Amino acid sequence: MIINEEFARELAAHLLEINAVVLRPQEPFTWASGWNSPIYCDNRLTLHYPEIRKKIASKITEFVSEKYPNIDVITGTATAGIPHAAWVAGALDKPMAYVRAKPKSYGMGNQIEGGVAKGETTVVIEDLVSTGGSAISVIDALQFVGAKVDAVVSIFTYGFDVATENFEKVNVPLFTLTDYTTLVDVAIEKGFVTGADLELLSSWRKNPDIWAN
Repeated sequence: MIINEEFARELAAHLLEINAVVLRPQEPFTWASGWNSPIYCDNRLTLHYPEIRKKIASKITEFVSEKYPNIDVITGTATAGIPHAAWVAGALDKPMAYVRAKPKSYGMGNQIEGGVAKGETTVVIEDLVSTGGSAISVIDALQFVGAKVDAVVSIFTYGFDVATENFEKVNVPLFTLTDYTTLVDVAIEKGFVTGADLELLSSWRKNPDIWAN
């Protein structure tokens, strides 16, 4: 669910302008999964642009403050969600934690850094949702220690059906600042791609695992 439609379009434009998202339907990228894709997303580039990253943090802060005012902890996904979680936690004056993809193989063997205690509520900050697998693993780790995950907030999502199904299975809502559909619309409006590319871009969104150009 998009948090704010007007901001979704504004952020989509920013992501396109700084090449955090690149659309290349005629020369598709190959993801690590082996999927052919007309889009490549690297939201880490937002860290280089203070004005953009401040807007992202401000919008997430505003949303969490209004929707989950009594939240105990802000949790980031490692690694890309960590800085955004830190800025939001700072603005809300809340404790902050982050969750590794797997426990450390040394020291205390922590997977959750910063600490989320049993019974505490948390919102997870993620930079990108594709199938939802990485965010779900974070939810699993938090629930394992007895924490309650109220929501996941992502900067961007592709909006795949499989992601929707995965979040429904764990009964945790996903909110996002912008998404693929919005981004494609803004990209056509601003000339990053042409209307002739729309069919390719739309067909990938419907069947990303079998799409081929």
